[in-house]
Amino acid sequence: MIINQRTIFLLFLLLFGFFLISPSRSFSSGSHSDAEMLQKTKTPEHEIPKYFVPPPPFSEGIFPCSDCHGEMEPNPERRELEEMHTNIHLKHAGPEQWCTDCHDLKNRDKLHLINGKLINFDELYYLCGQCHGTIFRDWKAGVHGKRTGEWNGKKIYRLCTHCHNPHQPHFKPLKPKHPPERPSDIK
Repeated sequence: MIINQRTIFLLFLLLFGFFLISPSRSFSSGSHSDAEMLQKTKTPEHEIPKYFVPPPPFSEGIFPCSDCHGEMEPNPERRELEEMHTNIHLKHAGPEQWCTDCHDLKNRDKLHLINGKLINFDELYYLCGQCHGTIFRDWKAGVHGKRTGEWNGKKIYRLCTHCHNPHQPHFKPLKPKHPPERPSDIK
């Protein structure tokens, strides 16, 4: 069997390409694989990193919720609120949405995920991300929402509720302004 230079070159390229995409390679200075390094950046509670966020924008005197709800018997029934929170009108995910779909029934100072896991209000991006996955992905990448900080260092992300009302997340339509006058039209 005769092997020419072209065949040897193609075999070399194939092996080199396989080496580049091999999951066991590691270019780091230590002996850790990429998977081990990624695992070290995760928090034990969640499979994604914890983001640095300022406190949620609570209405004054409304948190902690347990101040009022601590002694109340929980009522999970959908109903028109008559005594407190009458200013909250749920327009999020249709008429089947209710307070306890996000707020925990037993511990009112926490939110809960679909799997029942309790989270703090400063981690509500996990809650929103359950239904709004593509927006959550964009938020983590800095495409959606606002974040500040160093371009190659620590960043501070704004929570969903810094821009969106969680009970009515769509922005109200804005009336457009008139266009500016052309300099030639100004007299």
